[in-house]
Amino acid sequence: MTGTLDFALLTRLREVLGDQPATETELRTLTEQADAWARTLQAQTESSERRLEALAADPGASLTEIADELRRLARLRPALTEVTGLLGELESRTRTWRTTWLANQSERRRPGARSAS
Repeated sequence: MTGTLDFALLTRLREVLGDQPATETELRTLTEQADAWARTLQAQTESSERRLEALAADPGASLTEIADELRRLARLRPALTEVTGLLGELESRTRTWRTTWLANQSERRRPGARSAS
């Protein structure tokens, strides 16, 4: 189930970053979800690295266990890099979109404010 959720999140992030429309609420939700996923992947990566260090220090550890952790890290690191990159891009684009929206709102209000004076 988690694989489906993170796939859907990454797909939607790519869509929004590809200029598909999104509401302010959706942008906030996507940012929160991507941040949570990045933190989850970071924690899993750190846990796997600690486990690998412990296995490497244990002369009785099996190569199968070490190989399993190495494979896990090989899956986690690219996923973390991807979601972190998408999150950074989303945050940057969101700031740009908000700035543009605020500038447009300011320009729309200016003529009305002048005529009321």
